[in-house]
Amino acid sequence: MIHLHVELGNRSYPIYIGSQLLSRPDLYAAHIKSKQVLIVTNETVAPLYLDRVRQNLTSYQVETVVLPDGEQYKTLEMLNRVFDALLSARFSRNATLIALGGGVIGDMGGFAAACYQRGIAFLQIPTTLLAQVDSSVGGKTGVNHPLGKNMIGAFYQPQCVLADTDALDTLDDRQLAAGLAEVIKYGLIRDADFFVWLEHNIEALCARDKNTLAYAIERSCRNKAEIVAEDETESGVRATLNLGHTFGHAIETGTGYGAYLHGEAVAIGICQAADLSMRKGWLTGQDVQRIAALLLRAGLPVIPPAGLDAERFLELMAVDKKNLDGRIRLILLEKIGRTTLPVYVDRTLLESTLNGYGRN
Repeated sequence: MIHLHVELGNRSYPIYIGSQLLSRPDLYAAHIKSKQVLIVTNETVAPLYLDRVRQNLTSYQVETVVLPDGEQYKTLEMLNRVFDALLSARFSRNATLIALGGGVIGDMGGFAAACYQRGIAFLQIPTTLLAQVDSSVGGKTGVNHPLGKNMIGAFYQPQCVLADTDALDTLDDRQLAAGLAEVIKYGLIRDADFFVWLEHNIEALCARDKNTLAYAIERSCRNKAEIVAEDETESGVRATLNLGHTFGHAIETGTGYGAYLHGEAVAIGICQAADLSMRKGWLTGQDVQRIAALLLRAGLPVIPPAGLDAERFLELMAVDKKNLDGRIRLILLEKIGRTTLPVYVDRTLLESTLNGYGRN
C-alpha cells in the first residue's frame, strides 16, 4: 500500500493507494468518528462494491443512498435525497458519510457532508481512475446548475482518500480513458518528466497493467497533494489544475451533461488551450501535435463538437469561477511541464482558436 499525505495543518489527511483496500476494516475504523455511517453511491457502483464496504462496518449503524449514475444527476434535487436519508435516520453531527463512486458521487457526497449540520466527517472511496487521481483529492465538492458546471459547492476536506486500484478492473475503457486525461494534465502543468514517461507507457496504462497504473496514480496524487497543500482554496497555484477545464466545462454544459464524460471534455479543452498557447507564441506547433497525439493514444477525443460555434463557446466560458469583472481568464501553457496562472486572453486570439482549432 502506498501512503501519501495532504498537508493542511489540523485538516491534513492520508491518501491510501493499493490493492484490496476496500476490504481493510482498519482503514475505515481509523477515520470514522461515531457509530452512524451513511454510504452514498450510485446504481452502477452499488452492485459491485456496496456489500464489500458494508462488510467492514458490521459494528456501525449503516444507512445507504443509491443515486442514479451520470453527470446529469449531479443536481440539488439529487442532493436532497442524501439530506433526506441523514435526517430520516436522525444522524447527528458526529456521523460519517462515505462517498463510494466516481467524481460525481465524491463531489455530491462531499458537498452533502459540508452542509449537513454545518459539516460532518466524510471519507472518499473513489472507484474511477479520474476520481482516484483528481476529484477525490483536495476537497472540491459541489453540484452543477443548468447554466454552469460546479457553480454551487464548497471546499471541504475528507478524513481520508481510499483508492483501491482493484476497482479499476470493472471500469469500462471509456471511463478509464477519461481518467487518463487528468493524469496527462499533471505532466503538462508541472511534471515534464512524467509527461515523457506517459508517452512511453500510455499503451500499458490503457491495457491496465497493474504496476504502471499504480505508479501513474501515485505520481498524479503526489502532484495534486503538493498543489493543494500550497493553495487549498484556489487563490493561486491550484488554479493551474484547471488547464483545459474552462473549455471543457463549456463543452459539458453546451452539449448537455453526460454527452461527454468530464475527462473527454477536458481532453478537448487541453488541446484548445495548447492551440491558444501556440497563438500566443509560447508552444510550438510540434508541441501542440505532441499533446494531441498522446491524448489520442489514450483513447480520448481532441476535436471540439461541431454543434458548438465560437459565439456559444464564449457565452458558456463567461460562466467560469476563474473569470473576474466579466472577463475570461484561462490557464495556458508556457511549455510542456510549465503553465501560467489564470491570464486574461485577447478576445481576437481566443476567437481564432475557437474558430480554427479542429474546424478545418
